[in-house]
Amino acid sequence: MKKSMNTDDQIQGSRRDFLSKTALASVALPLLPGTISAAFNNTPTSKPLPMNADISKSLIGQYGPWLASQMQDPPKLSFRNDIWSNIQDWKPSAHAKAQEQIGEPLIKETITVTVKRKFNYDGLHIEELTWQLPYGRPVEAIFMKPENSTGKLPAILGLHDHAGKKYFGKRKITKTSDNQHPLIVEHQKSDYEGRAWANEMAKRGYAVLVHDAFSFASRRVFYEDMAGIEWGPLKAEGRTDENPEDVRNIEAYNEWAGHHEHVMAKSLFSAGTSYTGMVLAEDRIALDILSARKDVDPERIGCGGLSGGGLRTVFLGGMDARIKCAVCVGFMSTWKDFLLNRSYTHTWMTYAPGLANYLEFPEIFGLRVPLPTMVQSNNQDGLYTLPEMKKADDILAEVFTKAGHPEKYSGKFYDGGHKFDVQMQNDAFDWFDNWLRQ
Repeated sequence: MKKSMNTDDQIQGSRRDFLSKTALASVALPLLPGTISAAFNNTPTSKPLPMNADISKSLIGQYGPWLASQMQDPPKLSFRNDIWSNIQDWKPSAHAKAQEQIGEPLIKETITVTVKRKFNYDGLHIEELTWQLPYGRPVEAIFMKPENSTGKLPAILGLHDHAGKKYFGKRKITKTSDNQHPLIVEHQKSDYEGRAWANEMAKRGYAVLVHDAFSFASRRVFYEDMAGIEWGPLKAEGRTDENPEDVRNIEAYNEWAGHHEHVMAKSLFSAGTSYTGMVLAEDRIALDILSARKDVDPERIGCGGLSGGGLRTVFLGGMDARIKCAVCVGFMSTWKDFLLNRSYTHTWMTYAPGLANYLEFPEIFGLRVPLPTMVQSNNQDGLYTLPEMKKADDILAEVFTKAGHPEKYSGKFYDGGHKFDVQMQNDAFDWFDNWLRQ
């Protein structure tokens, strides 16, 4: 069944109209000569490093400490600098420079949403949605809300993780039948204490939308797209897109997609954008779609996610003021941590060339001040070093305090490794309730 959006449902005109109304004036600032470049591994690992790993050495040998010493702290456009005392004086230039460095492409076409199926499950009304962007295969998404709910609901854009598992997307944090793929059951058990957290959020009275991110699941690169390109581990010969749900085929695809990610990143840089920019652009489209629904209150929308979903929360929550409440889980540290210790444990989605010259990593998220913001971190998360996680927390607390809104920021630390367990979920859900259900 195809649903053509009416004037209430349709995303009016282009996103250019929206951006033109909310764009912030850019300022001319000189670029530092030469941006910091580390040797990134193409596969973000789902296996955190042991906590006793040697972090006294730089990932790039003797070059690391010197490069770290050249990093300005605070960076040029940090609100922590003495030249700014009012967030309204600071935010336009900081936001504009972040937008420039991220290189987010502008998707100006009107997007039509197709409802493929509606059904009830687990006490929820569920819709399977799809929409076509001007490039690539259609985006697939899941929308859910409580059965028999009425009126405009507060809403959450659920952002799925990366985990080096690009075959899957929205299914990582949702459950729409009793028949789940065994790899999804395993993933939810290891990362979410057995929960499909998007379902749990919807059961609390929210409208929840979860879509496949750029290059994941329905948005992934197929082998057939690479036919004839004969280069090392990206060689598609002998690989097939048939029988994709087979466990062995999924594991083989995830390994292949890991090798492909650095090629994607380099190609995007060559096009004047970035992996960060592409993911952000498509997440904004999903936010457009969620905001336009008749059953959603556009003034009460939040977003959140674990790991790669936390990273997406940092950029979407920092760059788009329509996100009224945000929870970043398991993705908060400093550029220095990435430079010296942990860049190879993370996706290319993290890195926007030159951005570190202007904002510390947590300050990207801090661009949303004074909107409610939570960060949840795990003390034994081997994807980061604890001292730098703590420093990032201090930076965000300082930003919100200097802005006069310390109550709008909450930084929480939990024992354990990389996860978004039930206790953390409950704390996050309570944070959303506090700010979106008033």
